[in-house]
Amino acid sequence: MHLFLVHHAEALGSEIDPQRPLSTGGLAQAASVADRARPTGVVPAAIWHSGKLRARQTAEAWLRLSPFAEFKMVRGLRPDDPPEMIRDVLRGETRDAALVGHWPHLPALLRLLTRSETAEFPQHGAVLLESTDGASWTETWRTLGP
Repeated sequence: MHLFLVHHAEALGSEIDPQRPLSTGGLAQAASVADRARPTGVVPAAIWHSGKLRARQTAEAWLRLSPFAEFKMVRGLRPDDPPEMIRDVLRGETRDAALVGHWPHLPALLRLLTRSETAEFPQHGAVLLESTDGASWTETWRTLGP
């Protein structure tokens, strides 16, 4: 199984819009990060996001890689959710997936899955992990946000 972990692109501040949609630059960032993932050859069959507008809008850019992917909000991807929630869901998943979420959740999830206390997550970027058993994950690719 392959798993993209994706940090949402640049969003407007809450003082401008409390729902925090992506900025114009953020829309371009989301498209750019998804486009840079294309050469990996991994096509996610599931694209999950936290339900927050900025994460959903970032996830929509990933639909260009896989227009028929399951696209939905899932619990466990919000900023303060414990990363163990998604780790446990992934243990039963066999499809390639993209998860779009937030800080500080994604760095914690990356460290948990790779069992590395020093793993760093690229802000507004993405990391690709691979697993043969759903329990042990190895990083195989990453890209920084523009």
